[in-house]
Amino acid sequence: MTERGRDALHRDVEMFQIGPSALRWENDGLTIDIDETAVPHLSRVRGRIRLQPTALNAEPFRLDRDGLHWWRPIAPAARVSVELDGPAQSWRGAGYLDMNWGDAPLEAGFTRWDWSRAALPGGRSAILYDATWRGADGRAEGGGDGSADGSADGSADGGLALALRFDANGEVERREPPPRTALPGTLWRVARRVQTDEGSSPREVRRLEDSPFYARCELVNRLWGEEAHAVHETVDADRFATRWVKLLLPWRMPRAQI
Repeated sequence: MTERGRDALHRDVEMFQIGPSALRWENDGLTIDIDETAVPHLSRVRGRIRLQPTALNAEPFRLDRDGLHWWRPIAPAARVSVELDGPAQSWRGAGYLDMNWGDAPLEAGFTRWDWSRAALPGGRSAILYDATWRGADGRAEGGGDGSADGSADGSADGGLALALRFDANGEVERREPPPRTALPGTLWRVARRVQTDEGSSPREVRRLEDSPFYARCELVNRLWGEEAHAVHETVDADRFATRWVKLLLPWRMPRAQI
């Protein structure tokens, strides 16, 4: 997670390399070679991750009204193996692969968002987006009407309300977004909310990340009448845009090669 200059970037149709770390598509799966220095302790993170999709999706989704931010869940479901030399760790489990791209900073288009990906019985999966767009005055936008082509589903409070259910083969079905409920606040007081069946109570299993503007956790949820084991994240773009948070970022993602 080191930001590097243009000369450190190399890519072709099957490979993407930044500095000593690289991703490549081979044998119908993704291989990720990692060779980085962790901060602030300057320890090495070195090893390999292999991701083998069990379902693929080719459809991208527009996240904002103006088409400046896009997202594609490439593999709604996958098998993942991790083999690290430093630190010496290895494990296997279920996984997921997506990509985002855009033409503007995230904090310019959104004030916040909550996202989750859940495993459902039978190799199916669900992905939920709940984002608030930023208006021209810089505040949270109200009265969103969605988009004409349906790529971005507008919610009543001016944002994205997107609920997707994928079958075991990657075929996608748009669903009615479940109601929202609040999750407990984080150490850094990041407000979180999750979409869940009415009357259910999502249970946080493990806190994975707790930072001034970003939180990620593992939770058990209930979606459309089924139990769902999910990873949930919250991004507070207003908090991210503050000067004091920007000054903290190099401690987690240095901008010069170490």
